[in-house]
Parts: sequence; C-alpha cells; structure tokens
Amino acid sequence: MNNELPKIDIPVDWVIGTDISPDILNLYTNFPCRLKAKIFVYCAEGEAEGSINLTRYHIKPYNIVTILPGTILQIHKASKNLRIYVLGFSSQFMEETNGLKPISSILHLIQENPVTTISEKVAPMMENYFSLLIQLYDQYQENIGKPMISHLLSGVLLGIKSLYKDKASQPKNLSKSELIHKDFMQLVMQNYMQERNVSFYAEKLGITQAHLCMIIKQVTGKTCTEIISSMVIMDAKAQLKSTELSIHDIAYSLNFTNMSFFGKYFKRHVGVGPLEYRNS
Repeated sequence: MNNELPKIDIPVDWVIGTDISPDILNLYTNFPCRLKAKIFVYCAEGEAEGSINLTRYHIKPYNIVTILPGTILQIHKASKNLRIYVLGFSSQFMEETNGLKPISSILHLIQENPVTTISEKVAPMMENYFSLLIQLYDQYQENIGKPMISHLLSGVLLGIKSLYKDKASQPKNLSKSELIHKDFMQLVMQNYMQERNVSFYAEKLGITQAHLCMIIKQVTGKTCTEIISSMVIMDAKAQLKSTELSIHDIAYSLNFTNMSFFGKYFKRHVGVGPLEYRNS
C-alpha cells in the first residue's frame, strides 16, 4: 500500500500492509479526516493515541481497531516503535457487496467501542494471518476478483463479530445519567450537521434542556454546546483538509446560513479562519 493514510477513500477495492510508519502518522496529528473506506488496524508493537468521532483512544499491542465508513479520525501521537497492520476496503466495494451486512447486528457496539483486544496467545496467529494476506496481495493482487475479496472481507468481519460477541452478551449496568449521555452522543453523531441547538437534543431525549446540560457536564466535564461544536469543527477541519470542496459548500453542508457566519464560528473555536486553516 502507499506510504500514506487514505484521506477519504481507497482508490482500489482493497489494500493491506504494514508500511504506515509513525513519522507518516504524526503528519496527520493536526488534521482530522472523514473516511469513506472501512479500515481494520491491528497493533503488533508500540503505542498510539487517536480520536474516533471525538472519543480519544490509547492503542497498544493486541488491540484491533475497526473504523466504520463515515468515521472522523484524528491521530494524536505515535511511538517510534509502532508497528501496525492496516487492512482497508473502499467505499465503492463496500456498497457493491453490501459489505457491512455480516456485522449489522453489532454495528452499534463497534460504534460505541471501536477498539477491542485479542489475547496474547492469539496474537501470533493474528500476525500470521495478516502476513499471509500481505503475501496474497503482493503476489496476486491483479488476479484477485471481487468474489474472492468479498469472501476475504466476510471472513474478517466474522472474526470481528466473534470478538464482540461477549460484549453483546454482557449486561448493561449503566446509570441513568450514563444512558442519557450515551443517547445524547448518538444523537449528536446523527444530527450535528443540521442541529447545533441543545434544545433539539433535549426534546429528542424527552428531558429539559437544563437537566440535559447538568447531566452531560457531570459525566463529561464538558457542556452540551462544547460537544456539539467539537463535532462540527472536527467535520469542518476534515472537509477542509481532505476534500477540494469550496468553503461555501462546506459551510452549506454543516447548515450554516452563510459563509461569513461559518468563518466567524470556525475562527472562534480554532483561532484561525477556514482558508488559513486549509492553507496551513
């Protein structure tokens, strides 16, 4: 695979490799990107920190990261000894093959916790499996048709599904406040492009705005507005760095009434205007 992260999508049906170095990852520390591709990452050595849809994760050996299409990803830092396997499938291939169907029943679990862990005992088998796929890719890439790639994806997804099986069967012992926080975050992910008013989310949750603000502040230490704004700004940054869309079109996609309002909103939260950020 090319020695760079896919900014939006993968130009071929699938890629696999280990040649994304810590230095390359560290180039992306200030630039979140929204991925259309589906990506699996296995950490074999070293550590990294990154945010997936605003939630920060510490990645360490034996971790598998499942990044769903539409995810906003940002790298924060990567250790010099980081060694990861990356397997990705393009958005077009996923659409053509209905690629998420094998894990449709656990998509919510992956969205809530995209990082899972395998045992130390299983780790050598995982590395052998990825090494085999890399050999297959290097030697036979041009001769591998979509049916075989589809079977390969299905096998990986079934493996991921088995890792989440125990999580699905575990009882949820969340407090009422934690449940409200969870539902609020899901609503923000679904609606932040159209709705920035806290009252909208409170109404959807069937509670008062004051009660929602109090709970979110208690659980996260942040205000509802800060969480919504963080998602809006993260998406705006991703579009500015990962696409060639005009600033006007980006503002429109995030439901700003005009480019001037978007520019002021962006500068208030980032410290520089959209154009300056894009050119930085």
